[in-house]
Amino acid sequence: MAKSLLAVVIVILVFGLVVLSSAGIVDGQKKFGSAYYYLIHQLLYGVLPGLLFMFGLSRTDYRRWKKLALPILAGALFLMVLVFVPSVGQGLKGATRWLNLGIFSFQPSEVLKLSLILYFAAWFGNRDERIRGWTYGMAPFFVVLGLAGGLLLYQPDVGTLIVVAGIILSMYFFGGTNLKRLGIIILVLIAVMAAAIYAEPYRFDRVKTFFDPSIDPRGISYQVNQSLIAIGSGGLFGVGYGNSTQKFGFLPEVVNDSIFSVIAEELGLIGASATIGLFLILAFFLTRIAKEAPDKFGRLVVMGMAVWITGQAFLNIAAVSGLVPLTGITLPFISYGGTAIASLLAGMGIVINIAKRT
Repeated sequence: MAKSLLAVVIVILVFGLVVLSSAGIVDGQKKFGSAYYYLIHQLLYGVLPGLLFMFGLSRTDYRRWKKLALPILAGALFLMVLVFVPSVGQGLKGATRWLNLGIFSFQPSEVLKLSLILYFAAWFGNRDERIRGWTYGMAPFFVVLGLAGGLLLYQPDVGTLIVVAGIILSMYFFGGTNLKRLGIIILVLIAVMAAAIYAEPYRFDRVKTFFDPSIDPRGISYQVNQSLIAIGSGGLFGVGYGNSTQKFGFLPEVVNDSIFSVIAEELGLIGASATIGLFLILAFFLTRIAKEAPDKFGRLVVMGMAVWITGQAFLNIAAVSGLVPLTGITLPFISYGGTAIASLLAGMGIVINIAKRT
């Protein structure tokens, strides 16, 4: 099972690099003077360190992370706080989400996702029936989610907050809570998210464009309309690899949020379906590994990773396809982002170690 999982991850990773080399060729040349800037940067600062993490962690007994889960979470939250320190925090497009360490910069929220998976797997993996109570179940859930959610809202990064909330909710559910308590938490989260959306005009604009994409097509609806044009232009077989017209300055965030639109335009419905199929295959293997995991901690870690990867992937695909409001989150393993790739591969290394012991 471990070898099959590794093979699927490598296939998605290579496919992502191939797609990125095409999607970023125009933007890279215009902004950095190198057509393959995004590809090279992704390889050097994401894929290579990520592969080192993955192979190193795949050889490390996953049970070690159970005792280290709390310090790892504390470290991740500390990094999230450092983002707001002027000397090291780096802002871009109205958001402060990066730490600039001179040689390289990274996004602590990606590390936070993995740390939350480890923490709640360790917490719920030890408590069984006590998870149904307030002290061992809902209280730590609200405390940790409150801290992480507050920092993400302040950045602001609502898209990541949605993914983080989904990860924690799923782990709370897989940990053994009852549906009544889960329903209460979901209602609270919906209320918080609604307030956050209403408080910021640009978030509310995304909701309005979801219901009516014809509103202000050159303004607030521009990205979703250009994305739909790209997807519709691909047809069944696509316009051909490297032949996208939308990447020539028409489609915003072409290497990040909107990269699936380039896949659909260049490779058509077949390429888009294959992309979705790869994530479904990955989810299948992760689910099988979780079922056969030696203990509850391992099972929860694998399910947390499954929800992170597949949940974020389908949320991204749904957003650029106009099925949900734009969220600003990336497509795992495919979109540009070194920290995201490295964190995902590190998590997969832990999962591979669990798979070896099933």
